[in-house]
Amino acid sequence: MLHVFRAASLLVFSILSFQLAAQKFTISGYIEDADTGEKLISANAFDLRTGSGAVSNTYGFYSLTLPKDSVHLEISYIGYETKAFDIFLDKNTTLNIKLGSSVELAVVEVSATRQARIEEDVQMSQVDVPIEQIKKIPALLGEVDVLKSLQLLPGVQSGGEGQNGLYVRGGSPDQNLILLDGVPVYNVSHVLGIFSVFNADAIKNVTLTKGGFPARYGGRLSSVLEINMKEGNMNEFHGEGSVGLISSKLTLEGPIWKDKTSFLISGRRTYIDLLTRPLIRAAAASEGVDVKLKLFFYDLNAKINHKFNDKHRLFLSAYSGSDIFSNRFSEDGDTFEGGIDWGNIISSARWNWQINPKLFANTTATYSNYQLDIFAAFEEKEPGEPTDKFSAKYISGIEDLGLKMDFDFIPSPKHYLRFGGAATHHTYKPGALALKSNDPDDQLDTLIGSQNAYSMEFALYAEDDISLGAFKANIGLHASGFAVNNKFYHSIQPRIGLRYLLSNDVALKASFATMTQYINLLTSEALSLPTDLWVPSTKLVKPQQSWQVAAGVAKTLWDEYEFSVEGYYKDLKNVLSFKEGASFLFGLENDWQDKVTQGHGQTYGAEFFVQKKKGRTTGWIGYTLSWNWRQFDDVNGGKRYPFRYDRRHDISVVVSHDFTKKISGSLAWVYGTGNAVTLEVFGYESWQKYYDANGNTYFDYSNIVGTNGEKNSFRMTDYHRLDASLEFKKDKKWGQATWVVGVYNAYWHRNPYYLVSTTKNVYDQNGNQIGRKTVFKEISILPIIPSIAYNFKF
Repeated sequence: MLHVFRAASLLVFSILSFQLAAQKFTISGYIEDADTGEKLISANAFDLRTGSGAVSNTYGFYSLTLPKDSVHLEISYIGYETKAFDIFLDKNTTLNIKLGSSVELAVVEVSATRQARIEEDVQMSQVDVPIEQIKKIPALLGEVDVLKSLQLLPGVQSGGEGQNGLYVRGGSPDQNLILLDGVPVYNVSHVLGIFSVFNADAIKNVTLTKGGFPARYGGRLSSVLEINMKEGNMNEFHGEGSVGLISSKLTLEGPIWKDKTSFLISGRRTYIDLLTRPLIRAAAASEGVDVKLKLFFYDLNAKINHKFNDKHRLFLSAYSGSDIFSNRFSEDGDTFEGGIDWGNIISSARWNWQINPKLFANTTATYSNYQLDIFAAFEEKEPGEPTDKFSAKYISGIEDLGLKMDFDFIPSPKHYLRFGGAATHHTYKPGALALKSNDPDDQLDTLIGSQNAYSMEFALYAEDDISLGAFKANIGLHASGFAVNNKFYHSIQPRIGLRYLLSNDVALKASFATMTQYINLLTSEALSLPTDLWVPSTKLVKPQQSWQVAAGVAKTLWDEYEFSVEGYYKDLKNVLSFKEGASFLFGLENDWQDKVTQGHGQTYGAEFFVQKKKGRTTGWIGYTLSWNWRQFDDVNGGKRYPFRYDRRHDISVVVSHDFTKKISGSLAWVYGTGNAVTLEVFGYESWQKYYDANGNTYFDYSNIVGTNGEKNSFRMTDYHRLDASLEFKKDKKWGQATWVVGVYNAYWHRNPYYLVSTTKNVYDQNGNQIGRKTVFKEISILPIIPSIAYNFKF
């Protein structure tokens, strides 16, 4: 009996000893900028003793669970000093960390800083571009543009000269999920695509994902662009702004309640109309005409951030922006007014809740509205008669109301689980024309066009970042549903990302992702216009689907350069195109579903990328080799053809250098294969009888009737351009002033914007006309364009 008791006691002692030895606790908290209180995204927390680490999420929250023992914790972030903490971990510990900018340090010990490296992350096909780096890139007319900066990355193309549309790995603009503080933005362009709606002064970070999509993303086929606004300075009141050739902007931020509540408000407006209005009105007045011109765009960002305590935070953000182009003429009592306005209104409310040291929740309510108005009105006054009035107004757009919940659960350094769900109600306004007239002989008050459509979109997801030594994986599942007009679509989308780290710190990466898209943009391939329509999948129009596989190699070179090479293949199903011969005409003459066809797409290629994010010299070199195909039964005789933005070669070089603390310069050079176009390959004409003023008969050639060749079988001239800028900073008593001098298209290469055809006579050796031929000419619209801007901070 005594032996049994001793044996039992020994067993219990062994179990307790094992449990004590295996006992673990969690260090958690937030990582933020010491000066502003802004949360730092993807900051690195690393325990040098165990080799375990964690990364802060979108809200700066991190969680690291370790065995009970001594911990040497390093917190690092690019551009900031590294902080180290020695603690004995014997209980759950909250550690909120504030990092100061490394620019303020007299000496930066790079060797002592352990930054997160590209080879350590399982995620591939993703690029983070620091906002300060974006601000240094030379810009058209001095307008810093987030989307144009992203066009300089491998795998990303523009829609044309000066356009800011994103064509990512062969996709179209509607296949990009663009999020501003978690809210979808449906129109990202001002001035027909020349400028984007994103004001860089109000932005904290920009992340573009081109493939290997984690399960938390869904609803689009080609990319996810996450743009987060600044939260507002928690400690001090600050401002910055700019005065340029075509616009000015101002951003103000500061504490409402120090360390508790902050605000940010940022505005931008162009003023070409204010500068030209006096000249136009003076010229018109000399002809007896009164002219009122509106020609501008504006953006307004606002945000409030409130910290209840370490576990609860609330963020309220909003954006409003619009393009307003209109003119009003009055003469002899008659008035004509017409124009086009379009813009976005978006807002979000986000509640952060740290449920416990390992579990973090975020609940977001979103609203997004995009609307286009095209209008014309006429008033005619006759003495003694009632005023005749006629008006026409075309309206289209899309409106969303959404709710989503996201959870981060970090049970150990080997697992990072994310799961959640979302629901979005879509309202589509696919085009309606309102006509009114008070003419007694022809009274009119009617509405023509498609009726509003409604749908509900649902999503659930779960994913896990798994770390097993040299092997890491992200495995997830995204499930979605879409209800529209008594039709329900559903989709299960597996996502897999893999990474294996070789002994020489070279990472081998691979990914597979399937995506489903339920909403579509009806657009012309020729030009991105605000008249493009957002429409849902229906009983006749099936959801777009894709699957993408990618593989590559990644490594950090000399602690400063991120190097990666990736190959990818993407297959697209049910992509949309207008039928041959179909015209848009605002979608009024018949149902839009009768004008479109669905088909198949293929895109594949390789991307090379080297990026340097820190130091006096920063920038990147990118190269893309790609193929992009489309096939529709009702287009090009059913034969496969190159997509308009099929670009075989694409090269970008971006370099920024600080010559001194007060003088810096930047260069950006791009090259791309010309866009694919469709041209007439032959034509015919006949003699036709004409009569002169005296009634005499003569014969001449009639107009040429042309026949197109295969779709997109010709190429425009290759595109290339060099941009440059210089910054001159000067410290003032009130802050800092900066003059920025730049030039767009520095060596004035005439890049083609579109083609025009003209008819040219053909003569024989004796000078006799023997026929005519069609000649195509490329038109360039953006020559060398200098710019100057004055920036200030206080």
